[in-house]
Amino acid sequence: MEIFFIRLLQFILAISLLVLLHEGGHMFFSKLFGVRVEKFFIFFDVGIGKWTGKLFSFRRRGDDTEYGMGWLPLGGYCKISGMIDESFDTEQMKKPAQPWEFRTKPAWQRLLIMIGGVLVNFVLALFIYSMVLFHWGETYIPVKDMSMGMKFNAQAKALGFQDHDVLIGTDKGAFREFNVDVYRDLSEAQRADIIRNGKPMSINLPGDINLLDMLKATPGFMRPFIPAEVDSVLPKSPAALAGIRKGDKILALGNTPVDSWNAYQDEVSKLADAMTDAKTPADSLRLRTSTVTFLRNGKDTIKVAMVLTPELMMGTIMTNLATYYKPVTIHYGFFESFPAGARYGVNVLAGYVGDMKYVFTADGAKSLGGFVALGSLFPATWDWHVFWLMTAFFSIILAFMNILPIPALDGGHVLFLCYEMITGRKPSETFLIRAEYVGFSILILLLLLANLNDILRLLGYL
Repeated sequence: MEIFFIRLLQFILAISLLVLLHEGGHMFFSKLFGVRVEKFFIFFDVGIGKWTGKLFSFRRRGDDTEYGMGWLPLGGYCKISGMIDESFDTEQMKKPAQPWEFRTKPAWQRLLIMIGGVLVNFVLALFIYSMVLFHWGETYIPVKDMSMGMKFNAQAKALGFQDHDVLIGTDKGAFREFNVDVYRDLSEAQRADIIRNGKPMSINLPGDINLLDMLKATPGFMRPFIPAEVDSVLPKSPAALAGIRKGDKILALGNTPVDSWNAYQDEVSKLADAMTDAKTPADSLRLRTSTVTFLRNGKDTIKVAMVLTPELMMGTIMTNLATYYKPVTIHYGFFESFPAGARYGVNVLAGYVGDMKYVFTADGAKSLGGFVALGSLFPATWDWHVFWLMTAFFSIILAFMNILPIPALDGGHVLFLCYEMITGRKPSETFLIRAEYVGFSILILLLLLANLNDILRLLGYL
């Protein structure tokens, strides 16, 4: 439960900050051009009965804007006078236009007002990435230095890869660090460059591997090979009671040999699937009871009986990449961090945009996630480094999603404004209202789908 609240707090803090600044971008340009902002709210103040839905609100002296916070944490809004938006205030649009209203301003001013939020979110993401690089630097393990290579699944081996192949790059370029960009490059590449048994060689690839299948595969398409060596043992855990110690190397779980932590986790995953069919405590105990074979001091093979925890944990802390490879850290000066942060942010955006094509597939729709999925991206312990990286990532997503040409989003308003600027004719208010209803309905359906996927995952149906 503590982990849940830590993740929830990080998620709410990040989203609140991004919504505040996004709506602040709209308000900045509105006030710059003399457009009245009637309400500026974090979260939605949806009323229930006689309750207005406001947690609090206030007005500053001499300011026409009501500032406040609603109870429904689905975003926020900046209600601009004389504009058809999610408030659906059609009564205001029936009145004579006033000089302080959005609809009376030149199209170029209205365009800047509408892209203000997206602009702030994108610039904010680049700024955060820059400050993260300035403060923490950039630490990674070069893929080419992973001398034990990768552990590949059956799909990868069918393409020609073998366990322990060291990835160097593709015809698209050399790999730097092991992240999702490696998967993206391999999915589109015609050739993969590797080192096998100390010799450079290449593998021909089809150029159209489904990235979503690669990322969702179990076992994973490829993972850095990590020997099943014990880093440490938790006190009073099944491993401790069985006599397993730091430095021991796991050789088998039950009758299945394991050559790495990758293979060990695959076996535990199979056990977890079998546990879903356990109907009684006795069934569960039987599945959790196993023998573990391990090697001590590189020469003594020992086999012990063990009952894994209900979570199928043995109680050993695994070694990791940093155990075997020396990370590289790049430090940036204050002014150097800005172009580096901009490159980092643009690369993140390009990757996200490129992956959008998978959303329009059946598997892509199933992969959509709601608040639970987004919140789970934050770490289980408070880590400012990861928090700011995730906040910058969400800021880029928010900017991109809002600029999509869907009515009810900023991009929908931008689309209609561009039409007006090109043709010299405004779309009718009736059309804009209907488009807003359609766009809002689409957003609600997407929101319901994403959060339904979260529920189905929690129930084990996805």
